[in-house]
Amino acid sequence: MTIYNSKNITEPFAAVKWESGKLILLDQRKLPAENIYLEYDLASEVAKAIKDMVVRGAPAIGIAAAYAVVLAARSAYQSSADNWREIINTELELLSNSRPTAVNLNWAIAKMRQGFDSIEGDPETALLEMAIRIHDEDIAANHEMGRLGAELIKPDSQIITHCNAGALATGGYGTALGVIRTAFKNGLVKQVYSSETRPWMQGARLTSWELQQDNIPVNLVIDSAVSSLMQSSDIDWLIVGSDRIAANGDVANKIGTYSHAVSAKYHGVKVMVVAPFSTVDMQIKSGKDIPIEYRNTEEITDFNEVRVAPNDMQAINPAFDITPAKLVDVIVTEEGIVQDPDAEKMLAIFGKI
Repeated sequence: MTIYNSKNITEPFAAVKWESGKLILLDQRKLPAENIYLEYDLASEVAKAIKDMVVRGAPAIGIAAAYAVVLAARSAYQSSADNWREIINTELELLSNSRPTAVNLNWAIAKMRQGFDSIEGDPETALLEMAIRIHDEDIAANHEMGRLGAELIKPDSQIITHCNAGALATGGYGTALGVIRTAFKNGLVKQVYSSETRPWMQGARLTSWELQQDNIPVNLVIDSAVSSLMQSSDIDWLIVGSDRIAANGDVANKIGTYSHAVSAKYHGVKVMVVAPFSTVDMQIKSGKDIPIEYRNTEEITDFNEVRVAPNDMQAINPAFDITPAKLVDVIVTEEGIVQDPDAEKMLAIFGKI
């Protein structure tokens, strides 16, 4: 029996964990009303869980995918001990296609694939060690990003954050919320505002809940009121995560980030993007080349399974948007900070890693 829940997790909950040979995911669709964990022992089931947003947030998706590779290898090896490397490809392709925008998904799968050739015999133990390493390294990276980002925060700061980039979206501690957590511990945060983040309400359901667990002062603000809040209040930072960062510093994040960044630029509010190095995609030249996921339109045309829009109404439901690098003041990763990001600065830090 292998039970794994990283000792580095400081929260009383974990978005992703491994227990008794199964992947355990906290069902984030049920939070904060219910705290339900679901068990998975097939990679195809994990792919569906990623698509259905049982687990969400780029780093957490990548970690879940790494553990799913372990499950896929187990099934493939049981099918054929000699040909498991070929058999596994079907499930890995299904896993790879579960969500298109977050680069961490395929980054994790590729990293796990790197170990295939050196494995002799049953691959499960070796691959599980790799998945655990990815998990632990993500948590360590989050703490380092928290430290680096918090150094840029001044005392009595008021911060707006969008979507959820906390422990629920990562292996633990969080990216954007990792910075906020560290800054709060250092006595630098006066107030946090969490935008609701439609249509899945990750800010209202998840970020607000996470911050309350740490007794960090947080108010909820509707998405369309963020500009007004920046106009009327002394807001210092907009701090967000990212699902993919292009080589020129353009940022893909939850839909609504772009409009908040435009408002921040107009009102003199600084914008910080916090994401692990695995989110940086130096193969993508600009945000124009980042694939944008479009979700089921019923997420916005229906409410509690009741149609609220006219039956013949067409709907547009992108999950992400692109914030141009020129609207970003700083990108924080565990490998370093990029001030006023552009292609040259991104290459200087990330081109050689």
